Amino acid sequence: MQFAWGFPVRHVGSATMSEIQAIPGNPRGRLPFAPEGWPFIIPTLLLLMLSVALCWWILSVIVGLLLAFMVNFFRDPERLTPEGEGLFICPADGKVIRADADESGAYVDIFMNVFDVHVNRAPMSGRITHMKYFPGNFINASFEHAGEENERNRFEMETEDGRIAFTQIAGLVARRIVSYSAVGDRVKAGQRIGMIRFGSRVNCEIPAGYELCVKPGDKVVAGKTIIARKAGG
Repeated sequence: MQFAWGFPVRHVGSATMSEIQAIPGNPRGRLPFAPEGWPFIIPTLLLLMLSVALCWWILSVIVGLLLAFMVNFFRDPERLTPEGEGLFICPADGKVIRADADESGAYVDIFMNVFDVHVNRAPMSGRITHMKYFPGNFINASFEHAGEENERNRFEMETEDGRIAFTQIAGLVARRIVSYSAVGDRVKAGQRIGMIRFGSRVNCEIPAGYELCVKPGDKVVAGKTIIARKAGG
């Protein structure tokens, strides 16, 4: 096992990192939807219009429900991010399934179900110094070992308050991670950095000297909820 800044970096079995990378993408424009959703939303909308025009009512209901799911899943609302020094902002919507600390730092894992917003955001302002994409399995992202076995994309950042890391992890029905960022990019706290399609989780690695502000079971919001605060800050 290798270590980065005191945190373990886990690999899938004994395999080396694949040359495959996360899908490159861009954050939303004026419309409040992630661009990755259009290839799903537009065909579904056209199918709905066709089924209504042909009076295929059962199909219309089914496709209408599917369209509602797509629109809800790929929504990407604006968020007002808290400002201040030493704040570790939540990178994902969802439920906290782990929040603990040891001598090396704190760890917070967030599970996103299919009804949560799936666009992920930078937890702090700083520069992305390292990214690693790992291919893997697609087991339920709520399982603890999903962070070691599933497809994932790990970010490491240098900030004014220290070095941090967080990992996007694909879930049971997720089938690729999309990245809006690259190594060397400077990002602001709350800035969109990517998304995961159809159910997933984000694991946060917070250095020593921070106090947790959340506990397991808490509902959190990307770009808004403060999940850790630098002690004395």
